[in-house]
Amino acid sequence: DNVQGEVQQKLDVVCNAIMLKQFCGCSKGVIAAVASEEEDAPRSCDVVMGDSAFAHGEYVAVFDPIDGSKNIDSSLPVGTVFGIYKCVPGTDADEKTFLQKGNEMVAAGYCLYSATTILVLTMGSGVDGFTLDPDKGNFYLTHEDIRIPAAGPIYSFNEANFHDFSSPVRRYLDALKEGSSSTRVRSNARYVGALVADVHNVLINGGIYGYPGTRPNPDGKLRLLYESNPMAMIMEQAGGAGTTGFGRILDVKPTEIHMRVPTFLGSIDNVYELDQFHQYYSDEDNEE
Repeated sequence: DNVQGEVQQKLDVVCNAIMLKQFCGCSKGVIAAVASEEEDAPRSCDVVMGDSAFAHGEYVAVFDPIDGSKNIDSSLPVGTVFGIYKCVPGTDADEKTFLQKGNEMVAAGYCLYSATTILVLTMGSGVDGFTLDPDKGNFYLTHEDIRIPAAGPIYSFNEANFHDFSSPVRRYLDALKEGSSSTRVRSNARYVGALVADVHNVLINGGIYGYPGTRPNPDGKLRLLYESNPMAMIMEQAGGAGTTGFGRILDVKPTEIHMRVPTFLGSIDNVYELDQFHQYYSDEDNEE
C-alpha cells in the first residue's frame, strides 16, 4: 500500500520513479525538491539524484504519477497530474515550501494516456494541449488556447456514492438530471473513474466534474496539492472554475502535504450554480 492506504499497482511504482528522476534531473539548479502522492514526505533532488549538485533550485514540483491506476488492468484511460511552485528566495526547500496556496503555482499540467497521449499545460497565461506523435517521439501543439464552454451538458460524478453525498450535492445532481438547473441543459453522465480522463472530457466539452465529500470521507479523496490545485489552475486558465463547494480551491491553505478537499471543476456557470446550492441547502444536512 502507498501512504494513502491505497493498493499500489506495479505501474504506480515505476511511474513514480520516472517522475522523480525527470523532475529532479531536468537541469541543475531548477527543481530543488519533489513531493509525490505515492510517498509520505517530500524528497530533496540531491537525494533523488544521488548528487549534491542538485541540492538547490528555484522551484519545487508536486505530482500524482499515475491517476486512475485501477483502470490499468481494464485498459481504460489513466493520467499524470503535476504542479510547480517557486521556492522562497534564499531558503532551502523543505515541507513548508510545499504548503503554498494553489494561487501561487507557476505552472500546472496533466498527461492523459488514452486513444492518444495528450499533454495539457498552463504556465499562467492560458492553456494549450500537445499530442504525442509516437513514431517521432515528439509532442505537437494540437489544441491552442483551450477555452471551456461557459456551460456544458456533461456531469462526471461517481453516483454510486449518491446517498452519501451532502444534501446540496444531491439536490444539484437531481436538478441536472431533471433539466431544471439554471443552465437549462439536460445533462449526460460520463464517468471513467480517472480524474485526468473525466476532467479532460469536461474541459473540452463543458460541464462539471465532482468528487464531493461523503459521510465516510467528508473531505473527499482528492489531494489538494497533487490533484485539486493543478486541475483548478488549468480550469481557471481555460475560463472555467474550481471550488470546494464553499470557496475557490486555489485559495485553500494546505495544512499538510496529503491534505484532501472536496473538489468540483468545470464550466463557470455549472460551478457557480453548484456553489449556490451549497449556500442555500447546507443547513439541511444539520437537520438530518
